[in-house]
Amino acid sequence: MNLPACFDRPASADGALPLVLVGRDGLAAWRDAQPAPVQAWLRANDFSGQPGAPLLVPGADGQPAFALATVADAADPLALAHLPQMLPPGSYRLADANPQAVDPALAVLGWGLGSYHFGRYLKPSREPARLVLPADDDAVAEALAQIEAAGLVRDLINTPTEHMGPAELEATATELARTHGGETRCVVGDALTDQNFPAIHAVGRASHRAPRLIELTWGDPAHPRLAIVGKGVCFDTGGLDIKGSDGMRNMKKDMGGAAHALGLAKLVMARKLPVFLQLLVPAVENAIGPNAFRPGEVLATRQGLSVEVDNTDAEGRLVLCDALTYAAEGKPALLMDFATLTGAARIALGPDLPALFANDDGIAADYLAAGEASRDPLWRMPLWRPYLHYLKSNVADLANSGATRMAGSITAALYLERFVPEGQPWTHVDVYSWNDNTRPGKPAGGEAQGLRAAWGLLCKRFRG
Repeated sequence: MNLPACFDRPASADGALPLVLVGRDGLAAWRDAQPAPVQAWLRANDFSGQPGAPLLVPGADGQPAFALATVADAADPLALAHLPQMLPPGSYRLADANPQAVDPALAVLGWGLGSYHFGRYLKPSREPARLVLPADDDAVAEALAQIEAAGLVRDLINTPTEHMGPAELEATATELARTHGGETRCVVGDALTDQNFPAIHAVGRASHRAPRLIELTWGDPAHPRLAIVGKGVCFDTGGLDIKGSDGMRNMKKDMGGAAHALGLAKLVMARKLPVFLQLLVPAVENAIGPNAFRPGEVLATRQGLSVEVDNTDAEGRLVLCDALTYAAEGKPALLMDFATLTGAARIALGPDLPALFANDDGIAADYLAAGEASRDPLWRMPLWRPYLHYLKSNVADLANSGATRMAGSITAALYLERFVPEGQPWTHVDVYSWNDNTRPGKPAGGEAQGLRAAWGLLCKRFRG
């Protein structure tokens, strides 16, 4: 693995400035135990231990002797996330016998997430401070893999559609497969109808960029089969039911589900999870053109159900239903999907809490527990099947939307569930994939939400 620029290897520790971490509750006692010059420096700088306000402390020669930072919650993966941007550039190492013990792998994870900058078009104003890796052990390697996966998710979402269309998503999957020894197959354009993916074709046919179904496979077929599906709508105009300008502004992120699926697949392959992986990304652009699909049309699907188009802006579930049907044909031990599917999920839970739907209580409980353990939370929403009447159609098996705005995220999940066979373990995460503003470890723009939770679930179920 290439080491991210915000880290130094352990061999560089001798030249790095010690980073002293003190718990906020223990700051007064620690300060009173310091030499008089250190106490005087802290008083002169009014160091009260506010999070986000590290301090360089000089030695007798006037040069920095160590960096000091307080930690409010040592178990928080983002406890150190502010430091790469707030400490002066240079190399730092966790001090020996730190007053506040912080798990080294968590320190690495927070440091890496807090160092992220999307620099494809705008270079950062400064380089982040660097942290010397505390050890070359498996926990640190795990943290680095999670940082890389989250960085991939963020980069894909942040890249505007001109440089991140269906073909570019395919190229990303191909490169991941090449790196980790997997294989890719892609069904493109009119071949989608020939190979029975009619709903994917219908949504993407109006774009000058051909729609496609991207498939990556990896691992030993003798291992349990894991299917991961991600919504890859690279830009969503809303189709003929066109969005307003505010709603369309950030629709480059409508492939956030695909980004999460690719990031999770990267973790599975990099950490060699003992599964046979099938990654599916239906990649389209929901554009407006002479052959755009229309409200009132009845679309065919791979499963054979007919779907009346009530709203062309409910396109994500249309591309997902063909992909879910295809994934289920392999009878995976677990089928997972990720999608920026509904604004209703944001209204219900806000921007930071992805909505989890699952048809198995045990899997749902494990998913939520993994989110709690990794401080990467989700909230379970119900598959309340009486609401299926909101998707009733008079001319087809079901509609893709309905006249009411009631229970929008639930009805979307219920639509998807119609394409998952009974008895097939399945999870669906309706994810925002975005930070509206910058906070430590959560820069404004594309975000990996629930990724660590999903990885924790997979480790529990397939690694033991």
